[in-house]
Amino acid sequence: MRKIKIFGAGSIGNHLANASRRMGWEVIVCDVNQAALDRMKNEIYPGRYGAWDESIRLCLVKDAPTGGFDLIHIGTPPEHHIPLAIEALKEEPRAILIEKPLCPPDLAGADELWIRTIESRTRVYCGFDHVVGKAALKFAEIFQSGILGKVETIDSEFREHWDGIFKAHPWLTGPEDTYLGYWKRGGGASGEHSHAINFWQHLAHMTGSGKVIEVSGMLVYEKQGKAEYDKLCSLNLKTESGLIGRVIQDVVTRPHRKRARIQGSEGYLEWIANYTPEGDAVMLQIAGKPEEIAGLPKKRPDDFICELEHIDNDLKNGGECQSPLSLERGLDTMLVVAAAHKGQAEGKTIKIDYTSGYKHASIT
Repeated sequence: MRKIKIFGAGSIGNHLANASRRMGWEVIVCDVNQAALDRMKNEIYPGRYGAWDESIRLCLVKDAPTGGFDLIHIGTPPEHHIPLAIEALKEEPRAILIEKPLCPPDLAGADELWIRTIESRTRVYCGFDHVVGKAALKFAEIFQSGILGKVETIDSEFREHWDGIFKAHPWLTGPEDTYLGYWKRGGGASGEHSHAINFWQHLAHMTGSGKVIEVSGMLVYEKQGKAEYDKLCSLNLKTESGLIGRVIQDVVTRPHRKRARIQGSEGYLEWIANYTPEGDAVMLQIAGKPEEIAGLPKKRPDDFICELEHIDNDLKNGGECQSPLSLERGLDTMLVVAAAHKGQAEGKTIKIDYTSGYKHASIT
C-alpha cells in the first residue's frame, strides 16, 4: 500500500485524498491553517463524497511527519509550489506531484528545482491531469493510426467562467480572496486554465513537432479591488518544426468550451472535455465521411484516479518513457505563460531558448 502526504486541504487536496483512498492508499493531509483542515473534514469532503473517511489523517504542517512516503502532493497556492517541492525532495519520496500551474510566471526557483530533481532519485510530476485521462488516451490511439494524414495545425482552448471555481470554494467571496485573482501569483486565465497550453504542447509532442519556440500573445487584464488578473489570454505558438497553432484561455466564457484539435490533411480529430454531463468525448471527421463521436464516461473524481494510476504505473515501469506529466513538461508550459506576459508588456513576439535555463529562457 502506498503512502501519500498532501500539502493543502483545499479543493485539490480533497480530490487527491479521495482518489488516493479509492486506490487503497494511506493518506495524510497537512495545512498551515486549522480552519482549512476542519473545513475539509466537516464540509468539503463529506459534501462531495458522501461522508468523511476516518482513515485520512489531518494535521498542521508543523506537526506533519517527514520521510517514508511514496508520494508527496503539493496542492498549495502556486507561489509555494517550488519551495515546498525542494523541501520535499529532502524526504526522498518515490515521487512528488505538484499541482498546476507549476509556479508563478516569474519562474522563481525553477532552475534550482530542475537541477535538484536531476540529481535526485525522486520523480517529479506536474498535475496537468487532462493529458492522461481516458479521452486523451483514446485521442492518441486514433491519431497514431495515421488516419489524419499530414498534421497542419493544432488548436486548444479552455474557456470557462470562473464562477464554477468559486461555487466549489464557497469560503471565497471572489478573485481577490485567492491567488486566482493575481496573475503574478499564478492566477488569472493564463495560470488557472493553463491546461490549454499544456494540452497544446502535449499534442505537439505527440505529432513530433517539438517544443514551442515562439509565443505571440494578447492578454486582457482586469482590476477588481486589490486583484489584478488576465481574463483573456490568446496565443499563437510556433514549434521547433515550424508548426503553428492557437491557444485561448479565459475566465469569462459560459457555457464553457474546453477542446483541443489536430487538423490534418485528411480531416480533424478533436478532444472535448465535458461534452455531455456523462463525460468527455473524442470527435473524428475525415473529409467526405460522417462525423464519428466516441463518448468516454467520466465523473470529476475520475480525473484524479487516472492521474494517480498513471503515476503509479510510471513508477512501476521505472519511468522508461517521458511522462506527459513530467516536471519538464510542466516547466515548459510555464515558459509559455511567462513569455505571454512578457510579450504583452513589450508588444512583441517572444522567442524561447531552452539552453538558457528556465528562469531566463524566455528573454528574447
